[in-house]
Amino acid sequence: MDLKKIGKFIAENRKKAGFSQESLAEELDISNRSISKWERGICLPETAKMPALCKLFGITINDLFSGEIVDMKNNNAKSNDNLLVLAKEKEQKDRQLLTLEWALGFIGLASFLAMVFLSIPIAESHFSLAAAMFIAGFVIFMAAAFFALRIEQTAGYYKCAQCGHKHVPTFGAVFVAMHLGRTRHLRCPKCGQKSWQKKVL
Repeated sequence: MDLKKIGKFIAENRKKAGFSQESLAEELDISNRSISKWERGICLPETAKMPALCKLFGITINDLFSGEIVDMKNNNAKSNDNLLVLAKEKEQKDRQLLTLEWALGFIGLASFLAMVFLSIPIAESHFSLAAAMFIAGFVIFMAAAFFALRIEQTAGYYKCAQCGHKHVPTFGAVFVAMHLGRTRHLRCPKCGQKSWQKKVL
């Protein structure tokens, strides 16, 4: 997906529709910095804003992702290409998030252990300081664990071993589920069966 091409396409259609960056931002209820980022090819419009943007410009979402008006004869092929690119981008972002999950877990555990080992020698002479260090380490560990678990919940999918259905469980379901690494014992929302479900991208 060519973000520079899409950005240029947005700028051209904005001008054609008679909007300044400021007036378009006001129409979409966002900051004009967002419009500038779109047009410079830094990022895509937020998914929630795409339908309104396309309606204002009189274009389709497929046109927007393509960075050009798509000929109806080529519409299906372009749609498939755009969907494939989006799926690859999501998979790549999910991989990065899952790497971040491991990093957060390591940092949280290392911080907690460091605080524990540093507090032991001073516990007798400065108990309140040692207790504060222990609590600080525990808070850091719990915060890192929370964010790591949130990443595991949302990045990619869990695949039911019974029916093959891919789904994103609730945070609560992931939190209480028994697990072996990234494989968790979850209930499938489709078939209703509990099974050991692997994380897939």
